[in-house]
Amino acid sequence: MSAIPLTAQGAERLKAEIHRLKTVERPDVINAIAEARAQGDLSENAEYDAARERQAFVEGRIRELEGTISNAQIIDPAALDVGDRVVFGATVTLEDLDSGNQVIYQIVGDVESDIRENRISVSSPVARALIGKSEGDVVEVQAPAGVREYEILSIEYR
Repeated sequence: MSAIPLTAQGAERLKAEIHRLKTVERPDVINAIAEARAQGDLSENAEYDAARERQAFVEGRIRELEGTISNAQIIDPAALDVGDRVVFGATVTLEDLDSGNQVIYQIVGDVESDIRENRISVSSPVARALIGKSEGDVVEVQAPAGVREYEILSIEYR
């Protein structure tokens, strides 16, 4: 399996989720299963079935996250020495040339991307257009609504 790029902060978030799943979620599910078993006949026990489904989800998520961490190539953006170019881990401030709106994105690995927190995947169209560019460059991004142009206002590595 190939290495999965992760920022140092992303790896810490995944480790924290594993810890929460193992120390909070797993014991809760075990208790729910025990309570459902105490109710008697398991063949028609909806609570038991729901608890078992939840257990399967929690265990699957733990395995998935542990697999990701074990195959991760952890990159600390603050330790990168790349000059003024956009690379993995960069936090980039962009201005939409059509609307004038500014947006800030951090370029992260696929498993840690979250658009609600302005973390975009390195394989996204916006990130692919930004990689290798510098402050002041104008990039074109093919979006579903057509081509969008952005100017790179600043690049940070935190």
